[in-house]
Amino acid sequence: DLAYIKDKGTMIIGVTEYEPMNYKDEDGKWTGFDTEFAELVCAKLGVKAEFVEINWDTKTTELKTKTIDAVWNGMTIKEELKDSMDISDAYVLNAQVIVTKAENAEKYKDAEGIKEAAIAVESGSAGESEASAVATNVIPVKTQADTLVEVKAGSADCAVIDITMAKAMTAEGTDYDSLTYSLELTSEEYGIGFRKGSALTADVNKAIEELVADGTLPALAEKYSLNLAF
Repeated sequence: DLAYIKDKGTMIIGVTEYEPMNYKDEDGKWTGFDTEFAELVCAKLGVKAEFVEINWDTKTTELKTKTIDAVWNGMTIKEELKDSMDISDAYVLNAQVIVTKAENAEKYKDAEGIKEAAIAVESGSAGESEASAVATNVIPVKTQADTLVEVKAGSADCAVIDITMAKAMTAEGTDYDSLTYSLELTSEEYGIGFRKGSALTADVNKAIEELVADGTLPALAEKYSLNLAF
């Protein structure tokens, strides 16, 4: 895969809009922790990072058909994913949390409280898996950002999303600062997805080790208020 990517000069990276990992700035350019991280790794590999927005549900198919070369978008490492793709070493710690309106925080503070709640989740995400395990009324939507739209509008009681996004999107001064996050349903780690059997996984892991050793990745994680898994 590395030879294939070097030959075309680009690594096509599948993402969704997910702050603070991958999102667009005021000029419509992709930015965020995973965006900068991918650009650093690609520079070490001698290729350019190209970001393409994908449907999260079809990420495995996108890899297999070579529409993309990597899934680099705060992807939770799950055992079932390892059957269809290779996954890098874990690089960021994460958790699935409940997000709701601030006035409802006490009502939805535990698993029992959300059992009958209408919960918005990103289709195909770790949040959907966790919500489905504890609640009966799960509403799949296209993206994690869409789950917050549903909660703010009142069409869902809660959302289950990554804590990394919950922190960024509900901070004071944001469009969703009337929402808050509470209960952690699970702790997890992020990894980067590559084609099954791809030697590129080892090449990227080596590049990551170098970025950790020279302090570049820890500094980037601090910039985006993330906890590395190393």
